[in-house]
Amino acid sequence: MQKFEIIADQRVDQGKGASRRLRRAGLVPGILYGAGKEPVAVQVPHKDLARQLENEAFYSHILELRIGADVEKVVLKDLQRHPVKPLVMHVDLLRVAADQVITMRVPVHFVNEDQCAAVKTGGGLMQHQMNEIEVVCLPGNLPEFIAVDVSALGIGDSLHIGDLVMPAGVQIAALLHGGDPNQPVVSVLAPQVASETAEGEGEGEGAEGGGVAPADTAAP
Repeated sequence: MQKFEIIADQRVDQGKGASRRLRRAGLVPGILYGAGKEPVAVQVPHKDLARQLENEAFYSHILELRIGADVEKVVLKDLQRHPVKPLVMHVDLLRVAADQVITMRVPVHFVNEDQCAAVKTGGGLMQHQMNEIEVVCLPGNLPEFIAVDVSALGIGDSLHIGDLVMPAGVQIAALLHGGDPNQPVVSVLAPQVASETAEGEGEGEGAEGGGVAPADTAAP
């Protein structure tokens, strides 16, 4: 399993002005909280954080946070990005304790698509309705991703969230809270439906082409 380490410093100055100064200096303001301890304001080098964010596994792993000589186990709980520029504006890190359950979003990996006869020879279109799933588990059971085998799907078939086989000790948050187990995760559309869907998407792209770029609403 991969290991990720975040090197941070505790920040003393807080507020909008202080955060702007940190960003100009190449640092990302953040907050560390959870596990029954007091929140701590931190700062992380932007270049280091940006590099690690390129790895999908970083989002669903237990991370090591180093602040001076102290090391804590954390997960990435929230991330604020600039609406236009490739900049991270703020990061939230949640402490984890081995005996306390956490709720995290993990990516869905669709496996064996190249072996699905309905798509390979039947002309169907594989449609992914969910790319991530919120799970509840102890930190030690947190999966890097949820693997969904689609090789046996036929034309018109779907896999639903209630059909998924989760790793030991991992539960789907939506189902724990009374969510619909029939929410589709992935479907195979019939060739005619697939063609109509592709045409509709093409028209939508043309309509969106004249849109106005979002305004610069960067956080202070």
